[in-house]
Parts: sequence; C-alpha cells; structure tokens
Amino acid sequence: MSAPIKETAAVPVQRTTGKAPARSGSERSEGVVLNAFSHGFLALWALLIVLPLLWLVLSSFKTDAQIGGSAFGWPQHWSLDVFGRAWEKGIGDYFLNTVIVLVFSVPLTMLLGSMAAYVLARYEFWGNRFLYFFFVAGAMFPVFLALVPLFFMVKRLDMLNTYQGLILVYVAYSMPFTVFFMHAFFRTLPTAVFEAAVLDGASHTRTFFQVMLPMAKPGLISVGIFNTLGQWNQFILPTVLMQPQSGDDPERYVLTQGLIQLQQQMGYASDLPVLFAGVTIAMIPMLVVYLSFQRQVQAGLTSATLK
Repeated sequence: MSAPIKETAAVPVQRTTGKAPARSGSERSEGVVLNAFSHGFLALWALLIVLPLLWLVLSSFKTDAQIGGSAFGWPQHWSLDVFGRAWEKGIGDYFLNTVIVLVFSVPLTMLLGSMAAYVLARYEFWGNRFLYFFFVAGAMFPVFLALVPLFFMVKRLDMLNTYQGLILVYVAYSMPFTVFFMHAFFRTLPTAVFEAAVLDGASHTRTFFQVMLPMAKPGLISVGIFNTLGQWNQFILPTVLMQPQSGDDPERYVLTQGLIQLQQQMGYASDLPVLFAGVTIAMIPMLVVYLSFQRQVQAGLTSATLK
C-alpha cells in the first residue's frame, strides 16, 4: 500500500513594499513629546544667551541716570558717541594689542598643532602613543597650577610684558586641544590619497602641505575658531604675564585686562555706558567670526562622525 499523501498548507508569501513600518500611536506621541521638549530647551537656551547680549548692547546707548533708574528700560537717545569715548579711553589700544597677539598666535598654533597631529596620526613609530597622550594630558592640566613656574620661566627669558612672550604661551596653551582635535580628523582622511601621493614621488612635506592639509580644511576652520575664541577671551595668562615691570615699561594690556583697568580707572565717577560699549566692542568681532564660519564649524565637527 502506498503511503498516504499529506496535505501541506500553503505558506503565504510576504511581499516587501519598501516602505518603513507604520509607527504605533504611542511611538508617535513619544516622538512629539521629545521633539517639543528638545525645541523648548533650545529656545530657552537661546533666550538665556541672546537676552543678556541684547541688554548689554542696549545699555551702551543709555546714560548713567537711565541705567540707575531702569536697567531694563529702552534707550531714550540713540548715539554712537559713547563708543568713541570708550575707544579714546584705551579700548582702541587694548583692541590693537589683542589683534597683534592673535595674528601670530593662532596661525602658529594651527601650523604646529596640525604638523604634530599629522605625524602622530599617519606614522607609526616607537613612542607614538606616549607622545599623543602627553599632548592630550596637557588639556586636562589646570592652568592655575602652572602660573608660578610659568611666570618665572618667562621672566628668565626676559619676555614679561612682551608680545612674543604671550604669543609663545598662547601657542603652548592651545596645542593640546589642537593636536587632539586634528589627530582625530587626520585619521578619518582616506589613506588611498596619501598612498597615491607617496607613489607619485611626493616628499613628506609636499604631501602634508599640498595634499593632506587642504583635505583637512573643515577641521582646520573649526579648531581655528575655537582657538581664536579661547585666546581672545583669555584673562588669567595676560594678567600674569602682561604687567609693566618698571615705570618706563609701557602698558600692553589686552582687551580682557583693559576692561578691568577701565572699570578701576573710573573710581567713583562711574561711566557705565562706556564700560558697556567697551564690552560690546570686544564682543562684536567674535560674533562676526563665529556667525561667518558657522557652517564650516558644523561641517568640521560632524565630518569625523560621518566618514
């Protein structure tokens, strides 16, 4: 006798439509709540930043009586004379000193930091990781602990109250973060381009300056903006290193020092609009720089993740 034939049920074939599965009502509600919370937090953060800046700028156009009577009132007379007074009382000299220091310190930081990060990221040699962690450890070292030995070191080099002394200290202060940031960026660049340049006979210097450095432009812009902001707003280092050493030694205060000096010079004869105008003058260049390169900064910060 032949074995009975078993009937098998037909298995339905599932067809994929290429569309994402529909989310349930609870998932949609959670997404809406999370989206509303994130947007609300960003709006609150923006208000906490924009409102003090707006109050600072508006206070520059007020008089002492208006600031004392109603600190949050609207200016009655709009005039730029207060900015001229602030410039004549020393803000112009402080601004020039700061620009002189940053014109040399920021490019030098970028050059040396990029070269060190490139070598540590692309070449394997004994002590590579030790040097890398040595640079990274510098970013975790509080600057307050090094003020006393730093002062005597700069004094022994006869560079107190000099532009070159502050420039060298700024470069050393900014190197750890620059090496850390650019090291991660150079490691994300395609190795094939580097190998092709080497096969074509390019030297190490030419490969770095003509091939790898242009490819790292987004990272350079990002870390350059951070270094500019950090050095522009630096207060502790210039306060220690940029003090006149004798009666004949000229004052070379930077903006952060100059604003404190301006407040102390007023004494009891306060001129708060001039002080607010000075802070506004010190703030505007950095806002312009950041807003101008905002997209480049975002591209530099996200490129390492996207590659």
